[in-house]
Amino acid sequence: MDDSRPTGTDLVRQIVVISTVVFMIIAAMVGTGLFGGTNVRDLQGGALDADATVLAPATPAFSIWSLVYVLMIAYTIWQALPGQRARERQRRAGWWIAVTAVLNGAWLLTAQFLTLALTVLAIVVLLAALGATLRVLVQTPAETWGDRLFMDATVGIHLGWVSLATVANITAWLSAEVVSPMDADRQQLWGVIVLVVVALVGIAIAFGTGGRIAPALAMSWGLVWIGVARTSGEPHAPAVATAAFVVAAVILISAVVATLRRRVVAGSIGD
Repeated sequence: MDDSRPTGTDLVRQIVVISTVVFMIIAAMVGTGLFGGTNVRDLQGGALDADATVLAPATPAFSIWSLVYVLMIAYTIWQALPGQRARERQRRAGWWIAVTAVLNGAWLLTAQFLTLALTVLAIVVLLAALGATLRVLVQTPAETWGDRLFMDATVGIHLGWVSLATVANITAWLSAEVVSPMDADRQQLWGVIVLVVVALVGIAIAFGTGGRIAPALAMSWGLVWIGVARTSGEPHAPAVATAAFVVAAVILISAVVATLRRRVVAGSIGD
C-alpha cells in the first residue's frame, strides 16, 4: 500500500469521482425515460432497438448496464474512503474513471436529445477513454481484492460491453442514415465480416491486458445475445448468429490462454 500523505488534489479527485458518477446515474434515468422522456430503445426512430440491425443484441443483453452502474457506485463509495485517498493507483486511474462516467452519461443524453451520428462520436470517445483507463490499471498492478473488484472488474466489464455496443451503434447509424438498404444475404455477409473484426479486437484486448477476464466476459455476453436475437427474432440471420456464438467462444478462450501465458512468463522470470 502507498504511504504518501493525502493532498488537497486527492480530496478533489474523490469529490470529482462522486460528482461524475451522480451525473451518470441522473443521465441514465433521463436516458431510460424514467423522468418522462423516451426509452433508449425507441430513440432515433428505433435505430437502437434490438431488431434494428443484424448486430443488435436481444433486449436482455442490456441488463449488463445495471451491473456496470452497481460497480461504478461501489467504486465511488470505496474510493472515497480515507485509506484510498493517497494511493498511487487511485491517483493514476481515478481521474480516468471519472471521465468515463461523464462520457457514459453524455452518450445517453446525446441519444435522447441529439442525433444518431453524434451518438457514434460519443460512444467512440467513451470507448477510447475506457481503453486508456484499463491501460493505466494494467500498468499499475492491483494490490488488494478491492482493486480487482472495484477498479479492474468495473472498468473491464464497462470496456468489454462498450466495445460491442460501439459496433452495434455504428451499424445502427450506417443502416439508418448512410448505407442503402441491403437484402438479407448481404446483411448477413457484412454482419459476419464485422464479427470477425470484433473477434480480433477481443483477442487484442485479451493479450494486451494479460488475460483480464472481465472484458472478455462482457463482450461474450453481448455476442451471445446477438446470436439469440438473430435466431429467435427479426431480422433472422442464422449465419450472423453462428458467427456471434463462435466469436464469443474465441474471445473467452483467448482470455484464458493470455492468462496462462502471463503466468508462465511470470514464473519464468521468478525462476
